[in-house]
Order: sequence, then C-alpha cells, then structure tokens
Amino acid sequence: MSEKELRRSLSVLPIGTVMKLTDLTARQIRYYEQQDLVFPQRNDGNRRMYSLNDIDRLLEIKDYLDEGINIAGIKKIYEQQKRERQKRQSERERQLTDPDVRRILRDELMNLGGLGDYDQLHPGS
Repeated sequence: MSEKELRRSLSVLPIGTVMKLTDLTARQIRYYEQQDLVFPQRNDGNRRMYSLNDIDRLLEIKDYLDEGINIAGIKKIYEQQKRERQKRQSERERQLTDPDVRRILRDELMNLGGLGDYDQLHPGS
C-alpha cells in the first residue's frame, strides 16, 4: 500500500468533523454504519474515528442518494465493486512465474513432433 493510501486510511477524525465535512447529521452517519456502508474505527474511549477514505465513502453515498438510488441499491453497488476487486486480486495471484512459463513451453515443445526424447538427450533441464 502506498504512503498516500496509508495516510488516507488512518482513522483520526471525530464524528463532529465528519459532520462538517460531509454536511450529514450524526444520525445519518450512524445509520450508514448500521447498514454496513461505512466502518469507522473506535478509539480507546469507544468514540468513532473516521478516515479520509470514510469521508469519501460518505460523500459517495450522499451522491448516490441524490441520484435516487436507495440504500439497498447502494449496498449492491458496493458488493459488486468488492467482487470485482476480489476477482482482480485472484487474477493477479494466478499470474504465471518464469519457471511456470518455461515448464509450459518445454511441455508444449515436447508434444510437438518427436521432441519427446529431449529429456533423455538433455538430463536435468
């Protein structure tokens, strides 16, 4: 994770500041938390603390609502985005390594016309 992303994910803003930045009420913000749309951290005194990423999410929720999308629709959007992120992550994890490519290439070459004796002619390859 980049330094910028680490900083944006730090939960340092109390709900009062979040209210000023988003023009939302504390009740609205807590409702979005109850609906599992935002996930503020709790400090030692059990107070909600928000990150810049949380602020972005709250503003995005506000925009979706202004566009006429209800909470259930917003949840579906976020679930779809989560599935797409997971899919991209699993695709990155499945990328072939150099030894994988070499093994596949060797196997393909051996399967082409009569190269099956390659291992006998070049042991340890």
